Amino acid sequence: MKVPMTEYLEIDLDKELWHCRVCNLALGSARRPYKEGLLVHARDPREIHKPILDPAYEFTFAPDATWMQIVEYYCPECSTMIEVEYLPPGHPPLNDMEFDIDAMKKQWANRPPIDLTKIAGPEPAGVDYHAHSHGGRAHTHGHSKNGDR
Repeated sequence: MKVPMTEYLEIDLDKELWHCRVCNLALGSARRPYKEGLLVHARDPREIHKPILDPAYEFTFAPDATWMQIVEYYCPECSTMIEVEYLPPGHPPLNDMEFDIDAMKKQWANRPPIDLTKIAGPEPAGVDYHAHSHGGRAHTHGHSKNGDR
């Protein structure tokens, strides 16, 4: 059974693997930090937070890149940004989620499967959504890749 953990991550309890919820790529063991299976991009914070004052001034209200960086984590298959952290340069990734997989298996053993249409998050893999308007009333249709509704 797959259990959604964040907007873009789920754990397959049967295989004990992290998965991207957008493309369903297996990212690595659920007993290890999910970030180990992601692509990492460390950015200069001034790329995101532009200086408000002239850079000739010492303080411009932009973060100082010698004190912090923005670290982005992406799915290696679909390039969805899974997480972003503000860290001092050289700081290891934060281990922000650690679960007792054995306890989760027991908790979820007798629960019904999760209806992904009733929870927030990305469109499930294999479903193509499109929206259009009929006479001013907008609505959305979900279709699987093979055309089923």
